Amino acid sequence: MNPLLLDNETNQHSEDKLKTTIFQQIDTVLTAPLYDEKSEDQTSADTGSEKHELTTGDSETGKLTIEDDHYEYIKGPKLYLVMLATAIVYFLIMLDNTILATAIPYITSEFHSLLDVGWYGSAYQLACSALQPFGGKIYSNFNSKWAFIIYLILFEVGSAVCGAASSSTMLIGGRAIAGVGGSGLLNGTLIIMNSCIPPHRQPGRFPVGQLGIAFGPLIGGAFTEYVTWRWCFYVNLPVGGAVAIVLAFIQIPDLIKKPKLRNVFQNAIIDFDLPGFVLFAPSAIMLFLALQYGGNQFPWNSQQVIGLFCGSGANFIVWLIWERHQGSNAMVPLAMIKQRVMWASCVAALFLSGTMFITAYYLPIYFQTVRAATPFISGVHVLPNILAQMILGIIAGGLIQRVGYYPPFVILGAILNATGCGLLSLLSPHTSTGKWIGYQIIFGAGRGLAMSIPVLAVQNHLPKYMIPASMSTLVFLQNLSAAVMTVISETILTNSLRDIIPLDAPGVNPQAVINAGTTAAALAQAVGQDQLPGVLWAYSHALQRIWYFAAGLAVPPFVAGWCFNWDNVRQKAMKDKEAEVSNKE
Repeated sequence: MNPLLLDNETNQHSEDKLKTTIFQQIDTVLTAPLYDEKSEDQTSADTGSEKHELTTGDSETGKLTIEDDHYEYIKGPKLYLVMLATAIVYFLIMLDNTILATAIPYITSEFHSLLDVGWYGSAYQLACSALQPFGGKIYSNFNSKWAFIIYLILFEVGSAVCGAASSSTMLIGGRAIAGVGGSGLLNGTLIIMNSCIPPHRQPGRFPVGQLGIAFGPLIGGAFTEYVTWRWCFYVNLPVGGAVAIVLAFIQIPDLIKKPKLRNVFQNAIIDFDLPGFVLFAPSAIMLFLALQYGGNQFPWNSQQVIGLFCGSGANFIVWLIWERHQGSNAMVPLAMIKQRVMWASCVAALFLSGTMFITAYYLPIYFQTVRAATPFISGVHVLPNILAQMILGIIAGGLIQRVGYYPPFVILGAILNATGCGLLSLLSPHTSTGKWIGYQIIFGAGRGLAMSIPVLAVQNHLPKYMIPASMSTLVFLQNLSAAVMTVISETILTNSLRDIIPLDAPGVNPQAVINAGTTAAALAQAVGQDQLPGVLWAYSHALQRIWYFAAGLAVPPFVAGWCFNWDNVRQKAMKDKEAEVSNKE
């Protein structure tokens, strides 16, 4: 008998097959095991799977409770197909985070929508961050493979809407739909991978994701310049569709036993913390609207903007009270946040993510606007920081295994990140190539050293039962930071242009520049060649304020770095390995 199922659950499943109601048939499809119930010897012979010790599930809640059962991982061609499929999805999500950066100037020129630049990234990140805490609960209660495929379909639908967008509003809506799908894909790849192979034998999928970040600007620039920016979204459709088809025909075991569908819906309000979501979502939306409207549609001191800020804050306080009341069932358990390693990791992840997305979105604008680079060339120009981040991230992982301590990497990384972002403020229309490459390498190296530390710290120091919630919280904060910081940066840019253009380009209407878009050609058409040099200097000076903002965001991780646990990770890993060997014996 399959070791993950209890006898009474097996009998119940056999009885369910004989029932004919629609609800019961759906229940069987979504919650039934994805493999036949055979003896352990027969199963191993048929699938070539390998058995490992794993905690099993409680018959009602699906939570891991027992530590002496065996779990069978898949192997062979099916394993390679699943790993390839999930790695491709991870690549697409990471690609989606940066591919749009080089296309934004052309999108704003086509739709005359500079005021919406912040929303092109924020709509995706807001939807993703608001729903991401639900991802862990979805995968805990429903079949992992089908939940992953549904998330992927939503991501594909959003990409199709973006590619076919006829207006800036439609593009933003498509980004929001894609964000809903993306909210369950990154954690879904982790869950499926852990379901298929033991942790110590997991292939290197994160470097593939890093390649997605690295080649996003380059691929986006190539599409924008030589085909159309719409292929930045259309590229997801055939690739994602192929992945969905492959996964649909492969049996993927669930890491934990899932409750019956009937029980899931009966306990949904409590288990999914739906009131918490209802309280949190309006807070985030009102905050975003206040940041987007402030200084653009309405003055900062207007009743609309002030009301949105107050409403967001008040709702957030109510949400915190509710989360405390919920205890362990909360979206973000407060007992977990009180752990020193957790809040230090949250601070580091929050601000490191913010600096990464600010530079990812606004460096291409600098190159395409101030330096008149094409989308493809601007994608090439931003590779130094992304490649530095990828390479130093790999090096940091190896060094941590040798040194055993990770706080120094956060501290050094924060210093380099802040220094590099500060040096970006020296960029001008005439900055030499060596300087802008060097500046990027500095802050890219800093982020490479520090970006993975929050996840590593949480995995090594929190109790095992807190790991799923802590991972969801970190990803949630990274997405939220990306959304908030890009909106704030857009507000800084547009308001700075209104202040600086009268000084650097007297006689030019600031609103005409803002409406023109962010390519040098569009600006020249809007203001004329004689006024273009002054406008480019105004853009350079306005971007300086964004670089100052990014440098400021890089400081909190430096402080948080000193708050991490100074325990030797290498020694802990050796003890865990010795304990694992003893258990097997």
